[in-house]
Amino acid sequence: MLDVVVPPAPPVIEPAEGPAPAELVIEDITVGDGPEAQPGSVVDVHYHGVEYDTNQVFDSSFLRGDSVAFPLDRLIPGWQEGIPGMKVGGRRKLTVPPELAYGPAGAGHQLSGKTLVFIIDLLGTK
Repeated sequence: MLDVVVPPAPPVIEPAEGPAPAELVIEDITVGDGPEAQPGSVVDVHYHGVEYDTNQVFDSSFLRGDSVAFPLDRLIPGWQEGIPGMKVGGRRKLTVPPELAYGPAGAGHQLSGKTLVFIIDLLGTK
């Protein structure tokens, strides 16, 4: 018999209320009990990202069905600041202003000028 692995369902991100925050907002949804991510480490994550103003999904490893491993120092500044200190097994919500994401409007990326909201599951770190 073939074992079928069903990827985890993407988390639900409730529509934001009020103006977008000007600073990075870090909220632990679940505190993990594994090793702690350090600045400059490589992290294995599942993530789900939406635009703050529209709540439209722009990227999701959950929807692709595969986690992704990244060196933290190659990610947007909001992740570089928002993931260290998180423990494996944890889930964290980051609300990232444009300055810590893809820059101000007109900076050349489709998400420039947008505040982004991510739910991140930390699966591993090294």
